[in-house]
Amino acid sequence: MSPDDDIWKLPAKGDRVKGKVAIVTGAGSSAEGIGNGKAMALILALHGAKVALVDWNPDAAEETAKMVRENGGEALVIGADVSKEEDCKRIVDETVAKFGRLDILINNVGTSRIRGDATVLDLDAWDRGMTLNIKSMVMMVKYAVPEMKKSGGGSIINTGSITSLHGGHPNLFYPTSKAAVLHLSKTMAGQHGKDNIRVNCIMPGFVYTPVVYGPGLPEGVREKRRDAGVIEIGGVKTEGTGWDVAWGALYLASDESRWVTAQGLAIDAGASTISPHFQSSAKRLT
Repeated sequence: MSPDDDIWKLPAKGDRVKGKVAIVTGAGSSAEGIGNGKAMALILALHGAKVALVDWNPDAAEETAKMVRENGGEALVIGADVSKEEDCKRIVDETVAKFGRLDILINNVGTSRIRGDATVLDLDAWDRGMTLNIKSMVMMVKYAVPEMKKSGGGSIINTGSITSLHGGHPNLFYPTSKAAVLHLSKTMAGQHGKDNIRVNCIMPGFVYTPVVYGPGLPEGVREKRRDAGVIEIGGVKTEGTGWDVAWGALYLASDESRWVTAQGLAIDAGASTISPHFQSSAKRLT
């Protein structure tokens, strides 16, 4: 399945984060189109931020950088593995060396590919996944916070998931790790608020991204994911994309949210508001 052109159209430019410097991890897309990380990086750039685009696949980040530059923005591509502490330090060091400061960190790297319940899952894979989904965020924050303090404060946004809010998921790893991300964010917010550093968790729902429409997507699943929410426009359930996630991240990155911290922002068309419906949807769509 190929992406629809109108879904990936770039939004208009603005100035909501003008003059700020941002790091976005997982800033490339796994296929044609625009995933959450790519959308968040682009929308920050379109609103005036200088962006460091981090991805284990630098070619994917270069695609994002090309779009940033074509629209008049500044971008730095950093190929790195955020599960390694030395790479996390290097990401921050290279960003500050290039742009002079750091104001925004979006921790967007993660995996959902560890399957099964506790009786069958691969425990070595569990350890690797927890390093990628949680420890990587801790390591990035370790090196980002000192630079944000020099800038007078900042905003850290950790990507979670609405799967962290309910049970009923067929796989133990993903909702568990994302629940940890939510509480990690809340705890960090309390620890770093004294330095005017806000920490929030953004929790996407069943958005349509390159990860979803890749090879092997069963027929009808896209429609079922769309129908999991409760919002209707013209009597039709709406479909979320990376842009919906990005608009939320832009708000949390901007000074408009200066009094918002320790929060989990669900962007899911209301899918997580009705527990039984959400749980049945998660079983069918994950």
